[in-house]
Amino acid sequence: MDDPETAARAAAAAAAVELVEPGMTIGLGSGRAVWKVAELLGERGGPVRAAVASTRTDEVARAAGIEVVELDGEIELDLALDGADELDSSLRLIKGGGGAMLRERIVVAAARRFVVVAETRKRVERLGQGFRLPVEVVGFAWRDTRRRLAALLPDAELRVRDGGEPYLTDEGNYVLDCAIPADLDLDALDSGLLRIPGVVDHGLFIGVAERALLGRPDGGVDVLERS
Repeated sequence: MDDPETAARAAAAAAAVELVEPGMTIGLGSGRAVWKVAELLGERGGPVRAAVASTRTDEVARAAGIEVVELDGEIELDLALDGADELDSSLRLIKGGGGAMLRERIVVAAARRFVVVAETRKRVERLGQGFRLPVEVVGFAWRDTRRRLAALLPDAELRVRDGGEPYLTDEGNYVLDCAIPADLDLDALDSGLLRIPGVVDHGLFIGVAERALLGRPDGGVDVLERS
């Protein structure tokens, strides 16, 4: 395993697997770190059930022998494990690089605990310094939604696929990727975005993660806990 990022991801995933006890029902978000968690759980064996946040995670979990369950209103998850595109020292996150932030938020909300699984390079001094904030919007009148969004985030770009057509989330919505001004109040932004008609969800996750397991290229893991 010569690639430093792959080694860091594997280290974080291995640490996350240690939190999962046989018989637990867990939540799995999306992204390569989470998929590595699923693979390692399959290699370890033992009964584990999981609610999943994306079609790709569903495929990986089933291939690993994990029983995939539906959030049916009765199940409470013991633990949710998910990645992050960026996180700061207060365990505030940007998620949604893979477009699954709405489903990921639902899975996190169904769990007693939420732990981030990522690489140390994802930790930043300020959210948005290297990654745009994804905002999920309905396709209807999306340009008008972008106009209203400009009051908070004036630099918003429609996410498109290689062929130029709009990227669609698993729920069939569009994504606007937005630059975050350096002086913006993130807590106010968190609540303000959902008051905009046409906005379905966004990639800011604030006050929900209890800790982050951050893998290092040397195979070690840094643990960051919310104060």
